[in-house]
Amino acid sequence: MSFDALLDRREEMGLFVESRPWTALALFTVVYIGAVVLSMPAAAFLCTAGGFLFGWQLGALAGTVSATLGGVCVFLIVRTSLGNLFKRGAGPRLQALAAGFRQNAFSYVLFFRLLPIVPSWLVSMAAASVGVRLRIFASASLIGIIPISLAFAIAGAGLDDVLREQQKLRQACLVTGGTDCRVNLSITNLLTPEIITALAFLGFLVLLSILLKHFHGAKTREGSLS
Repeated sequence: MSFDALLDRREEMGLFVESRPWTALALFTVVYIGAVVLSMPAAAFLCTAGGFLFGWQLGALAGTVSATLGGVCVFLIVRTSLGNLFKRGAGPRLQALAAGFRQNAFSYVLFFRLLPIVPSWLVSMAAASVGVRLRIFASASLIGIIPISLAFAIAGAGLDDVLREQQKLRQACLVTGGTDCRVNLSITNLLTPEIITALAFLGFLVLLSILLKHFHGAKTREGSLS
């Protein structure tokens, strides 16, 4: 799961998607869900690849559904006996997140989905560990994942020209006997400042709602004591 591999198989994958679109979409969804369940840090790449292979509309839809279903799978696994293995691997980070989830489950899940500053699997584990309802977790995850998936799918839809240029540069590097001719491309290079600003603003709005709810609750408790 790298841009080098995507570049090497660009034409082959394009022909496969064109000849077997539904099979390709099903395989993409299975791979994406598997990556989330196995806690592989490939969600951003897969969203970008989805936009590249299927167009930004279908790529964003497939990425959103796959990421949500993957998160729900981790959520349900943690609620079974297998969850103890996940919890031991998470360590103290899980406890730090759990306290916030107990008070503002929907807002916390939504915030971390909009601004994935912690791994997706850890958010799913924390929510499941403190007893967040599946309906709340799934709905907040779905809403929060949509902007992220859309941003990377749009970036992926315009990736063809970027990869074509990178291919020329790599060929030139190989001809001149270069030793490091890898694709010089990363996820962060694909997102425009406008998209990053919009995602940050959405995350700020969710965080603001959490803070307002916290201060409102504190004032209510003070009023009842007085």
